Amino acid sequence: MGTKNVRLDEDVYERIKSQKRDDETFSDAIDRLTGEYTLLDFAAEFDDEDSGRWETERELIEATEDEDESVERLLHDE
Repeated sequence: MGTKNVRLDEDVYERIKSQKRDDETFSDAIDRLTGEYTLLDFAAEFDDEDSGRWETERELIEATEDEDESVERLLHDE
């Protein structure tokens, strides 16, 4: 695969540099940042610790939804 030289404004370069991972080249970083981002890519960024936290968040959201439904029923019954 060939290469190309690309001129970047300083601020663009700094944004890419700040997003670049230690184990990737600038080309890899640009590819990752501009490529298609799938749900699998999103999921791969979370570890087991995050998984537990998200489960807790999901439970809190579901509990809030249940409370909202209860309040709504009370308001309609009055």
